[in-house]
Amino acid sequence: MQDTHISLAHGNGGRFMRELIDEIFARHLANPGLDVQADAVPLAVNGSELLFTTDGFTVQPLEFPGGNIGTLAVHGTCNDLAVAGSTPRYLSLNAFIEEGLEIATLDRIIRSLAEAARDSGVQVVAGDTKVLRRGEGGGLYLATTGIGIRHPHHIGINRICSGDVLLVSGPVGDHGIAVMLAREAFGLHGELQSDAASVLPLTRTALDCAGLHFMRDPTRGGLATVCHELQRATGFGITLEQTQIPVRDAVQSVCDMLGYDPLYLACEGRVVAVVSADDADPLLQSWRALPQGEAAAIIGRLSQLHTHVLLKTALGGERILEELEDDPLPRIC
Repeated sequence: MQDTHISLAHGNGGRFMRELIDEIFARHLANPGLDVQADAVPLAVNGSELLFTTDGFTVQPLEFPGGNIGTLAVHGTCNDLAVAGSTPRYLSLNAFIEEGLEIATLDRIIRSLAEAARDSGVQVVAGDTKVLRRGEGGGLYLATTGIGIRHPHHIGINRICSGDVLLVSGPVGDHGIAVMLAREAFGLHGELQSDAASVLPLTRTALDCAGLHFMRDPTRGGLATVCHELQRATGFGITLEQTQIPVRDAVQSVCDMLGYDPLYLACEGRVVAVVSADDADPLLQSWRALPQGEAAAIIGRLSQLHTHVLLKTALGGERILEELEDDPLPRIC
């Protein structure tokens, strides 16, 4: 990493962020338990295998169609545990509140956070509160830690094989565009809802599939960034079928107007699964039987025949999906 100062691009989920983590945090904090590629890491405690994760949340506006920073914190933390193959049980919550935030706004957000926790079957059992001077924060920042009980069906990126198939549980890019529209950025506004939600019904169903090898939720950097993580970790190339990737018309329209690519936009309630070819259709049908997975699709395949992330376009051509570097996306966190 040759940069001399931190830029917003260091937080977008792409190459700059990966290099920041690898070359500063991982270099200094290296230990056998540190895994910078995992959504959650295993901890062995008294014979039980737990999964442990932590996350931070900043979003503007604090409340948006389909959720707010409180529900986002619960769902984001629980989803990281869920896609790692566990059942979330406990959360901690740290709140960094900016002087001047309306108490009524804080009350609404924490009330909805509590409701999301109850719906997800988790308890907030510890926390801390700090108040920042006016102008030193974005109204409210939240940081969470989560603990879950690992499922007997262990999954991991090391289990992926050439020929495995990629599925996504629903349309991509909803969260990124919904938050941008809530800001009325670029003079645009709309009614698109964020996809921010619990993925537990999807992951529980997937874990019953014997051929399931890996899951991830495509948050910062979106679907394309997940594919690059898979390619780097496995060495396999990935070919995506553009016509099979679900994208809502409203999302595609905004992307077309502003030059964004929905494959790089954040989702907050979707799952990308890697599964054996024989089990892809059964998992697809199981997902489509759930309200959260009605628009699930098989979108691509991993192969040792090449080492790129390729997109087969609707016109029949192919293009390489580059790793996200600069920060051309709408900032949503």
